[in-house]
Amino acid sequence: MARYADPGALEWVESGGGPLIAVPETVLPFWAGADSEELDTDYDRACEVDGYVGLLPVGDSAALVFGDEPASTSFLPDHATFVRWSAANSEAELLAGVPAALETAVWGSEVRWRVPGPVLLFDSAWPGQAAGRTEHLRVPLAAGTYMVQAAYVQPGPETWVGLVRLTRLAS
Repeated sequence: MARYADPGALEWVESGGGPLIAVPETVLPFWAGADSEELDTDYDRACEVDGYVGLLPVGDSAALVFGDEPASTSFLPDHATFVRWSAANSEAELLAGVPAALETAVWGSEVRWRVPGPVLLFDSAWPGQAAGRTEHLRVPLAAGTYMVQAAYVQPGPETWVGLVRLTRLAS
């Protein structure tokens, strides 16, 4: 995983150029990535997602696709938000702008994502069974339904950040 600061800083996941994806651990074997005999691979389906986020069926669940651009992405559990590094001079500068970005964000349309538990964030080109051997980030989500909203915010003159906020809905 990429690290942009001293040890103990956030771990960031990057892609080889395509979208990142968060797949529930329980259905990882059903994500084939770009490794498929089908004409339309899972990776191709992920690349077709229009906008900042979208959902794709995987097994008996769904994966969250991070569209728009292949920005380095991490998760801030205190804010229940995926942070996408679009532009900043340093990790510290980017993270310092997150609270203001969350307050001023103009959230796009929402999707509802039902997860059975923890998810793995990784490059959508990889098959799910290989995700543990590649650059990935495990996000320990509790089982349930989440409202997912995305925004692209400029919290500083040279700082741009993508935000994907998860709000757990009551059962």
